[in-house]
Amino acid sequence: MDSSRFDLVAAVHRAHRASLLLARTRGNERNRVLTILAQMLKEQQNLILEANTLDLETSRDMAVPNTVIGWLKLTPERLQNSMQILQHLAEMPDPLERITDSFYQVDQCQIYCQQVPLGVVAFIYEAFPELALVAAGLCIKTGNSLILRGGSEASQANNVIAQMLQSAIEEADLPRGCLEPLPSDQGASIKDLVSQDKYVNLVIPYGRPSLVQHVVQQSTAPVLRSAMGNCYLYWSPSGSVEAVRAIILASHRSEPDPVNAVEKVLIHRNQKPSSLVILWNSLREKGFEIRGDAELVAEFPDLRLVEEAEWKQPYLHQVVAFKAVDSIESAIAWINVYSSGHADCLVTESYQESRSFALEVNSASTYINASPRFSRNPGRKGGPVFLGMSNQKGYRRGLIGLQTLTTAKNIIQGEGQL
Repeated sequence: MDSSRFDLVAAVHRAHRASLLLARTRGNERNRVLTILAQMLKEQQNLILEANTLDLETSRDMAVPNTVIGWLKLTPERLQNSMQILQHLAEMPDPLERITDSFYQVDQCQIYCQQVPLGVVAFIYEAFPELALVAAGLCIKTGNSLILRGGSEASQANNVIAQMLQSAIEEADLPRGCLEPLPSDQGASIKDLVSQDKYVNLVIPYGRPSLVQHVVQQSTAPVLRSAMGNCYLYWSPSGSVEAVRAIILASHRSEPDPVNAVEKVLIHRNQKPSSLVILWNSLREKGFEIRGDAELVAEFPDLRLVEEAEWKQPYLHQVVAFKAVDSIESAIAWINVYSSGHADCLVTESYQESRSFALEVNSASTYINASPRFSRNPGRKGGPVFLGMSNQKGYRRGLIGLQTLTTAKNIIQGEGQL
């Protein structure tokens, strides 16, 4: 694709026109695209991996951060997971057939709500080449056109995947404009894209906080912010060290993207020092770096001191910082200020603490004695598929799935009533 001659406005207009046609298709027509795409992915897996190898070589030469290199590096297992997601989506009920009662009534009229597509969704992401497949699957299933803008570090794999997506759409005889890839080397494309609010109905940025914040600041179209890392866990005096250890380790197994990784742990000041040492040694054996606040560093000089700014920032690799607090009330207050606000945990044997944490922590999800580990693949028949996690309180909050990409239309049917 020649980015010097690429017309972004024309691409957005094509996506908009295609969305009007796509919204009128039947569920089995959209499912056929997903089935074709899953088969193409199976057949072209080696081609994608070869392109990904070129991306990795270029990224290493350009000193791309190791965190992003890890996100970028595809494996047969990651592509197999994407194929399973597409097959799973094809088997799920049509979300656009969902009809519910309206929350209001008009005399002598029938009123109901019909789920309809949003229209045009723009997905802006860095690394993670396979996320284009997941985003395409969710958008096709919900009848939305998709504009893809991947990062330059994954340009080779992104191009191969985009061509495959367009081939699947053409083979299923759906309008080509329902999938529009943007060249990543066009410098102003993000700003130009997110300002097309007349035609772009939702922008989803996915990647490091700097990317998400950049999109939020530039966009005039609605943005659904996603979040990674900087999830907190409060370890109550009644909670076991075994449970804390298991939850931390499980949360970091959301590879390759640490969506719900527990990176900060608040401990009660009455916590036994021996339990802390047991936990830290166990985590270090798994390759984790342990950091602490000034109080803990004074007692355990081998810990690295946490800088103030770190409490609000995700590490996005195997680092866990610990801080001592006076009570669960103090922990909740701290989490509500410093957490990324999408998934926070509590380990306790107290029912009262469980209720307080669940109701008072201002996050999209709270986990009580449970791992927040994230997976896009439902792993079971009938389970939901998610693209990521949103930490905002606006349009939608929490898991980004099929329901997130639809909206409700009120339909009022009467007999000439005024």
